[in-house]
Formats: sequence, structure tokens, C-alpha cells
Amino acid sequence: MDGHIRIRQLEAEQSSLSPFAALCCNTAGRQTAEPECPVRTAYQRDRDRIIHSSAFRRLKDKTQVFLSPEGDHYRTRLTHTLEVAQIARTISRALKLNEDLTEAIALGHDLGHTPFGHAGERALRAVMKEGFTHYEQSLRTVDMLEKNGMGLNLTYEVRNGILCHTTGPEAETLEGRVVKLADRIAYVNHDIDDAERAGVMTEEDIPYDIRKTLGANKSDRFDTLVINAIENSDENIRLSEHVSAAFDKLHRFMFEKVYTNPICKGEESKAIELVQMLFQHYCKHPDEMPLFYADIARAEGAERGACDYIAGMSDRFAKNAYMNIFVPKSWEE
Repeated sequence: MDGHIRIRQLEAEQSSLSPFAALCCNTAGRQTAEPECPVRTAYQRDRDRIIHSSAFRRLKDKTQVFLSPEGDHYRTRLTHTLEVAQIARTISRALKLNEDLTEAIALGHDLGHTPFGHAGERALRAVMKEGFTHYEQSLRTVDMLEKNGMGLNLTYEVRNGILCHTTGPEAETLEGRVVKLADRIAYVNHDIDDAERAGVMTEEDIPYDIRKTLGANKSDRFDTLVINAIENSDENIRLSEHVSAAFDKLHRFMFEKVYTNPICKGEESKAIELVQMLFQHYCKHPDEMPLFYADIARAEGAERGACDYIAGMSDRFAKNAYMNIFVPKSWEE
């Protein structure tokens, strides 16, 4: 196959996408050059590499907000990622941006997230001398931790979108900025849904002025935020001033009502202690980690190896590792 299918897709991008879209033919490329796929564009290959990665599969057992929830319908880091991708694709498609690039960034944005959600992130930040953020770890994951140190060799635009999906500088592409907004739309709304399921709050607890502006239920809020973003974005991604103010107020409400609520966060101190005890143990005993991480410890220091190993763990794996190291085993008869 001579690549004519991929070329047709590149031509379709040029003829149909917005002048503000990131065209795949203009990519800044990969860290290591490689032959093109005859069928898929570079951004489509990035999306597929992320979906097939080990880090992506581990997201299914990583906390979103509620630690070890009893019930099948609470979000995990994986379901959150899929919701972000869906919202981001809807916005990108309506704005005639590059949907493939948007999807790749969205699917990869949390690959470096720790076990136990932001509690795990805070635990590692407190013990790592150079600090720790999940977005920098996500980039490190795709650049060098996946495929036993080979990395996924993603395009620059996907890597930049992953790194810039939360705080700090804006992504260089509008597609990356769409993911940043979609991430916030997704987590605030699904956290309300999960908090209702846990009995922490009801829709009626949300201040009336917020509900009046954004909508009285999850579906209405999604419609308001997504449509408002589409209607107000051009050379940048934005909400109208009125909707943005209400959305900021909703986030502050969620911080007070849910994100600091003892029912949601009552186990966080245990999670933080668990992560930090694992970190201290593996720093002292790096050879107890798998060979790949032990090699990182030798090359970049024990802290770096221990951090990479723990950040990649699922909640279940981290708990089992803790039990095996620190909890005495029962005597066998």
C-alpha cells in the first residue's frame, strides 16, 4: 500500500478544517523520525498508541474522586478520560478543529496520574525534591516509561497538549485548549453525579443562580457549557463572561461541598501515608522494584525510580504492595 489513503485524509483536513485547526501535515513531528503509516495520519497513530498502552489500561483502577467506592457506577480515571474525549471531540468537530489530535490529547492527558487520585499526587509532591505533577508525569510516561523505556514517540502537538491540559501555559494548539476546557467540564459535572450517588449532596444544594445560568441537571449543564464554548470560541477557546463566572462559582461550590468533604476525603490521609511509605521503602530498597524501575533508580536516582514505579500503580496494586511489605503474613499451618 503506497499511502494514498493517508494522503486523502490529509487533503480532506486541508479542505474542510478551520484556518485555526492544527493540520496533521504541519506537525512539528516526533522526537524520533519514523516511516508514515499508509492508512492512518500521525495523530490517528498517536491515538491508537495511547489506547493500546499499558498506562491507559491501568486507568480503569485508579481513583477519580471517591477512594475505593462501593458500587459499580462511580467514575474511575478511565471513565473520566473517556468522558473528556467525548466532550472535547464534540467541541472540536463543531469548531472544525482536528478531531484526531483532540482525541489523542484527551485520551493521554491523565496517563501519569497516581493511584488514589489527587491524594496520591500530593503525597508524591511532598516527598519528591523536584516536586511532582500528574501532567508532567503523563508526558514522562508517553516519552520514556511506556514500552519498557522506548516510549510511544508521539507527535509534538499531542505531547504539548498533554503537558498543558491543566495549570500553567496554554497548549499551543486550539485542540489542546479544547481538552483543557473539556477536562474541567467533565470532572465538575461527573463529580456532582458521583457525590449525589454517595449522598453527599443533591442538585438542589447547588446555589440557585448557578442552576439558573448553567442548568438544573447534568444534561442541561453539559449542553450549556459545550454550546457556549462553541458559540464563543474563534482563535481561542473560551466561554462567555457570564457562563464562565457561573462555572467558576460552581467549581468553588464543589470544592467546599465535595472536594473537602470528610465523606469523600475521609480516607485520604491513609492513602497519602500508604503512598509515602511505599516511596520511602523503594528508595531504600530499589532492587525490590521491577528491573526497569530499578535501572531508572540507578541511572536517575532512587527517588526518581520509586516515583515512576508508584505513579504507575493502580489503586489495587498499590494496596497489595503495601500489604506485602508492611503487613505481617499469617502463619501457615
